[in-house]
Amino acid sequence: MKVLITGICGFVGSSITRTLLSRVNEVQVAGIDNFVRAGSETNRLDLRRRGVQFFHGDVRCSSDFDQLPGVDWVIDAAANPSVLIGADGRTSSRQAVEHNLFGTVNILEYCKARRAGLVLLSTSRVYSIPQLQAIPLKERGGSFVFDESKPGPPGVSARGITEEFSTSAPISLYGATKLASEALALEYGETYNFPVWINRCGVLAGAGQFGTAEQGIFSYWLHAHARRRPLKFYGFGGTGLQVRDALHPDDLARVIIQQVTGTGSIQPGGIYHVAGGTANSMSLAQLTAWCDDRFGPHPAAATSDVRPFDVPWVVMDSPRARQAFGWQPEIALPQILDEIAAHVDAHPEWLGMTVA
Repeated sequence: MKVLITGICGFVGSSITRTLLSRVNEVQVAGIDNFVRAGSETNRLDLRRRGVQFFHGDVRCSSDFDQLPGVDWVIDAAANPSVLIGADGRTSSRQAVEHNLFGTVNILEYCKARRAGLVLLSTSRVYSIPQLQAIPLKERGGSFVFDESKPGPPGVSARGITEEFSTSAPISLYGATKLASEALALEYGETYNFPVWINRCGVLAGAGQFGTAEQGIFSYWLHAHARRRPLKFYGFGGTGLQVRDALHPDDLARVIIQQVTGTGSIQPGGIYHVAGGTANSMSLAQLTAWCDDRFGPHPAAATSDVRPFDVPWVVMDSPRARQAFGWQPEIALPQILDEIAAHVDAHPEWLGMTVA
């Protein structure tokens, strides 16, 4: 089997590549990356030693696909993953659309021409911000939790948000480009008869991630805490009660392997949550307490400032993946945090290298 991975030298792309090479027999992996992201060069030598074929290119440029070999599957891990893209004062709306939508169009045209299947990695940020803010919550143990005594929007329970949750606007420019990419991918697959899988992920986390305050928050928080960088609790009373769930990319790769090898029970064409769920969720306050125990006290400052698109509780339930693939996360959040902490200890230069 031949596989092309876009954004192969990013955290997710490189992690999936390593898992594919170690678990799938006779797989050949090629990758395309523009190497713009600080830190991406750190993965190139390791993957080259593993036999990966590299192409320097940008998914936004259609002609860069002309150099790529034919493959059986494309795994799309190329994106600007910040929910603040186009609204952060550093990037533009055009950059958001070019990275996360026009790039998808070029990938789909490649799949159409080469008769390749597609695994599209999407995001929890396709969901409606007003509906996320309407989820009934209460405080417990330094964290927001779902309040089962009150009615919530359709598609949410104490287990988390399911694929039925509203995707009505506003969802952020980032979310809109990813939601549009999903729709285009399904239409291309149906119209031109190639298989498409869409995996919506929450926060992916693990050692070696190029985390920032806008994405990759678990990795960023540990590195910044250990280096005594300023940390802030934004919004929601400045108490750090907001919650996300984390997933190790090795657990995501287990689903992808089933999808590209045809070992699942469901035909391609659906949208699946592949996420950590409540068992792998944690508030920023709880994460800070964990860091205090691991690295020594370093308090986060409270601020009432509200950033665009912040939401108090995004925990993803994965019922479709459980049914289709018999899947659930195997790597628990404490193990993920221990892995990141070991990387923090071994790489004190990491933030300076990977965060502008």
